[in-house]
Amino acid sequence: MRPRVRAFERRRVREQGFGLIEEIVVILVLAILIAIAIPLFLGARVRANDRSARSSLRVSLTGAKTIYTDTGSYVGATSAALAKAEPALKFLTTASTGPKVVRVLTSTAKDAMLSAQSDSSKCYFITDSAKFGSGFAVESGTCAAAVAPAVLAAKPAVGSIAAASATGKAPTWASEW
Repeated sequence: MRPRVRAFERRRVREQGFGLIEEIVVILVLAILIAIAIPLFLGARVRANDRSARSSLRVSLTGAKTIYTDTGSYVGATSAALAKAEPALKFLTTASTGPKVVRVLTSTAKDAMLSAQSDSSKCYFITDSAKFGSGFAVESGTCAAAVAPAVLAAKPAVGSIAAASATGKAPTWASEW
């Protein structure tokens, strides 16, 4: 019985720690998990950048609608008036340069149009028409180079919208992003 105990102890001492194959398997599993996690993280970051610009536009449009409710016209929805209504955002009449910088494109009696630049190089547009309701559009690239959609002339189509091509065509309005 004694020789068996000694053989067992020798085997136990020899088998301490992990072997090379086991360590390679662990490294492979970690590499696969990292390969899956990095693209998911980067995709989430792009979506968050886009949602930040869209959120700023929704908040801005709420301020413009408040002015419309008070006065019966969007004419008073200027960059200065919107800045008073929503001090967390910056309002300009020139191109938007970031998600917290909103451009006031038009403010007519019955229509308002705003744009904001996403950190993921997309220019988002939002509009409201007293006749047709709200519309949403997006164009790839910067807002400085973006071609603004025409003022809403019909009820926007239901469904998500595609970005306008780089051919200079304006994006089309949709009822949701």
